[in-house]
Amino acid sequence: MNLLNSSSGNRRRELGFLILYAAAFYAFIIHRSLQLSRDHYLKLFGLRPGWLLPHRLNDVSDAQWRNFQGNLPVLTVVFTLFTLIANLLRTSFHLKARGMSIIWILISFTYLSYLHGACIIFILSIASVNFLLVKIFARTKYFSFVFWIFNIFFLLCNRVYEGYSFSMIGQQWAYLDNFRGTFRWHICFNFVVLRMISFGYDYHWAHRDSRFDHKKHIQRCDICKSGKTCYQSLQERGVQNDKFSFMTYLSYLVYAPLYLAGPIVSFNAFASQLDVPQNNLSARDIAWYGLRWVFSLLLMELMTHLFYYNAFAISGLWKELHPMDVFIIGYGVLIFMWLKFFLIWRYFRFWSLICGIEVPENMPRCINNCYNLETFWKNWHASYNKWLVRYLYIPLGGTRRKLLNVWVVFTFVAIWHDLEWKLLSWAWLTCLFFIPEMILKSAVNAFQVESTHGEFVVRELSAVAGAITITCLMVANLVGFVIGPSGISWLISQFLNREGLPVLAGMLLTFYVGTKLMFHIRDAKQSSS
Repeated sequence: MNLLNSSSGNRRRELGFLILYAAAFYAFIIHRSLQLSRDHYLKLFGLRPGWLLPHRLNDVSDAQWRNFQGNLPVLTVVFTLFTLIANLLRTSFHLKARGMSIIWILISFTYLSYLHGACIIFILSIASVNFLLVKIFARTKYFSFVFWIFNIFFLLCNRVYEGYSFSMIGQQWAYLDNFRGTFRWHICFNFVVLRMISFGYDYHWAHRDSRFDHKKHIQRCDICKSGKTCYQSLQERGVQNDKFSFMTYLSYLVYAPLYLAGPIVSFNAFASQLDVPQNNLSARDIAWYGLRWVFSLLLMELMTHLFYYNAFAISGLWKELHPMDVFIIGYGVLIFMWLKFFLIWRYFRFWSLICGIEVPENMPRCINNCYNLETFWKNWHASYNKWLVRYLYIPLGGTRRKLLNVWVVFTFVAIWHDLEWKLLSWAWLTCLFFIPEMILKSAVNAFQVESTHGEFVVRELSAVAGAITITCLMVANLVGFVIGPSGISWLISQFLNREGLPVLAGMLLTFYVGTKLMFHIRDAKQSSS
């Protein structure tokens, strides 16, 4: 009993120190970031006059964020109209899956005609051939081979030929190249490929005995216990055969609220909710979700008005700075990326919820609360992670071939994003960093802690491993999305010289403290549950 009280007291004192360290760290980061932005703003690219703070420029150097931010008012008006029409028709005519499929096809193709113009023909052609392949091969042993070859073929060809031109079909069709819309169709089609694969496998598995134990699931799931239906249950239970129609399939592929950026939803879950709209979140819950999104948007605007992290990276100016400043900007760029995707994904999920389709939440955990690779990827593009596990990782053998499967999965993820060496470098670096983590995790699981001292040693070693993992994650993501493989040698040289080594030591110490703080958050959640 005395040992337990002593341990509890030590944990409380440790928590106090960790909080003080974190507060001091962020105070320094904020102060130095403001200094850097003030001293170098004249040399940076992508700064525009701000609207939130007077006399401050706004960092809009990221093209994806700039386009989303610029089109936000129009998108909001368009989706307001779409959701009003869809919900009004559903309630007025008591529409189920077939009726709602037709409504969403009409709405979504109106949307796509503006986005892609005549290029809708390419989308319809590939999607139709995919549907036929599924119906022909789904019950054969060749299904997986034919299906993956077809989808990866078009995933690659769409990028290589930049979405094709109508003149490739024949000169009599060349005039259609003047009506290609406002947004490149082959960029959005990457998400359509994931939906085509989901439809194919859900149909393929519908003709096999399900391994999903619904009774056991209800015992473990708080949502299902309450009489509602959780996303996993919707996905695993499957749907009736008549739901695998061309109309439902097409409405799933081009469903307007999720078409541009996701989040990714499986076909089974989508088709189920066309019949019975989601009831897990009430109108009040959805309104609060939207309000929190507005607060997050204001936070992003405040950040881009005060700290020009992305502009430093885009302009290349950070390569001329001290290693400490390189670390601050690299860390800031990752925070910016996290908040950018957080806002984009939650915006589209908000509209999908209003329309009655619940989809997995991307970014369910803050980037600063992930201390291992597995947790990070489960909580970054979380809906994509669920898709990868269901349709790629488990069919490849799951944990039985984990060391091999992560290479296949991350290579696919890189190719799916784009055909660039820096993304392949990111994928393979991540796989390399996964190997020691998997070995260490297996060793820790095999090691039976029988004393307080043993528990302390395991916790300290885990914190050290967490610090190294966070550093590796920073390197992999900066290589993949900022500096490319050619910048690896520069990045390493920055921290392995006389000026950089103390910064590297301080960085590892900070990540060690951060990991210990995450342990306390984890323990608090476990004790409350």
